[in-house]
Amino acid sequence: MQATTDVIGVIPARLGSTRLPRKALADIAGRPMIQRVYEGTRGCRRLRELWVATDAEEIATACRGAGIPVMLTDGAHTSGTSRISEVLHAHPASAVVNIQGDEPMVRGEMLDALLDALFAAPEIEIATLATPLDPRHATDAAAVKVVCDAAGRTLYFSRAAIPFPRSGAPAYRKHLGYYAYSARALAAFIAWPPGRLETAEQLEQLRFLENGWSIAVAETAHDTIGVDTAEDLARVRAHFQAAQPPIQGRPARRDGAGA
Repeated sequence: MQATTDVIGVIPARLGSTRLPRKALADIAGRPMIQRVYEGTRGCRRLRELWVATDAEEIATACRGAGIPVMLTDGAHTSGTSRISEVLHAHPASAVVNIQGDEPMVRGEMLDALLDALFAAPEIEIATLATPLDPRHATDAAAVKVVCDAAGRTLYFSRAAIPFPRSGAPAYRKHLGYYAYSARALAAFIAWPPGRLETAEQLEQLRFLENGWSIAVAETAHDTIGVDTAEDLARVRAHFQAAQPPIQGRPARRDGAGA
């Protein structure tokens, strides 16, 4: 699509996640996860507005307390994507960026690369991100793999190890769940029923491919940990704890006496 400044960002979040309930409010180095996602996303200066979209008053209250714009959305939504469409209806824009509410390691430069891919050619209406994947993790179903054509457009997403290594050592690419859509592309997605491949793989981005729409893929060197389990949360907490600056103060007295 044509480059535009008329872009909003939306962070869908809910309390009732199946594998890790209430994860949006989980503490990560002194801040709830939803605030970490918001603060990381704000590093992208190309968003006209940035909203958290939730059906939980508790999340909304936490956002308001941190000065985060939040919109209460219908509780009947079955996916973050449909929740985003409600926000776009209330706050029209030419394009929207979908930032998952369980991605606290998001960085502004990742979203800049995502928008560069969306605006790279007039015919592109959907873009996403990928990063190199260590072959040792290629068989992990939680790491979604993506393969692309020579122009950098998606051929397929899968939880399986694609491409299959029948000869040589393939270069695997991990799909990161960030998307940028034109308003037209998002409206089309919402209108289609879930597809056969989408249902089999449990990957909703396959709905675009099944309906003949291509997705541009931007490369990023920054991998992230999407928080789906308690183990993921522990790894993310360790990441942010390690990134905290040391506490500044007087050096300890060598004689061990108190202050």
